[in-house]
Amino acid sequence: MLRSLAKEPHKVGELAEPFDISLAAASKHIKVLERAGLVQRTVQGRTHVCRLEARPMHAGMEWMRHYEQFWQERLDVLEALLKKPRKRSRS
Repeated sequence: MLRSLAKEPHKVGELAEPFDISLAAASKHIKVLERAGLVQRTVQGRTHVCRLEARPMHAGMEWMRHYEQFWQERLDVLEALLKKPRKRSRS
């Protein structure tokens, strides 16, 4: 749904259409996206139109970039340990 909304605003029915879910289930999913701040819904008569609100995704990307360096360093250490020749113990 977010991929579709990234292109242009859509009606709730249009967002539900490609999925094998009821309109009620799609509406519940959209409500979750609204609570997460990712979707903004406007009502035009009886029609509900949704559009993407990308700002929260930018904050999430910044959070991931912050931790990317942390994990990259840890993975580099792990890689070095795995490549290190093992000493054989004498039994």
